[in-house]
Amino acid sequence: MTTSRAERVSAAFVRITNTLVADYDVLDWLHALVEAAVDLLDAAAAGLLLADPHGQLQVLASTSELSQLVEILQLEAGSGPCVECYRTGTLVVVEDIPAMSGHWPEFQAAALSQGFRSVHAVPLRVQGRTIGAMGLFGEHPGTLTQEDVAIGQALADVATISILQERSIRESALVNDHLQRALNSRVLIEQAKGVFAYTAGVDMDEAFRRLRTLARASNQNLHDTAAHVIDRTLTL
Repeated sequence: MTTSRAERVSAAFVRITNTLVADYDVLDWLHALVEAAVDLLDAAAAGLLLADPHGQLQVLASTSELSQLVEILQLEAGSGPCVECYRTGTLVVVEDIPAMSGHWPEFQAAALSQGFRSVHAVPLRVQGRTIGAMGLFGEHPGTLTQEDVAIGQALADVATISILQERSIRESALVNDHLQRALNSRVLIEQAKGVFAYTAGVDMDEAFRRLRTLARASNQNLHDTAAHVIDRTLTL
């Protein structure tokens, strides 16, 4: 039986809601969220950037090393759709990357080299403050429908809630603490992926899949599993 798009969207948000009311690992959950964004919005890849307490953007989750590479390159250049989205707090759309006419040349070159032809950047916002952006990359030129934009913003809003949580939104120090802990976890996970890639001779996408599988098999969150992989207390 074929599942309609509306049913897939409803099912995805039910899963998201159920996860948020339980004990969950924010990094693992955010990776699942960007994967859902790719599935629901027919994107080739997605990446989520988060600002640290000093306003510096970092890649927190991505569906592939390709989208992560483009995100990192536009951060290094200090410009690009997701950086602009974070600075303005508004949706930024590039329907045709090859036709950008010299705008954001570093991003354009990086995106084209990875096979991307369009990008939509959706802001992560809370109480008038933008804390990051989610980039949706397409393999073909084009723009999202109004319905797709609404779904993308809803996913970004849920990502914001998952990072901050309602009880910490009112307290700036607690907000920054949540952001910093999430970013610290990302560093550990990147290091553990490197260990997997080197030890097993696999690429970074496969390394991350194995890390998540190991976390679930050992009934641990990604942060703790990555720490155990790095200090060699967990057998690969």
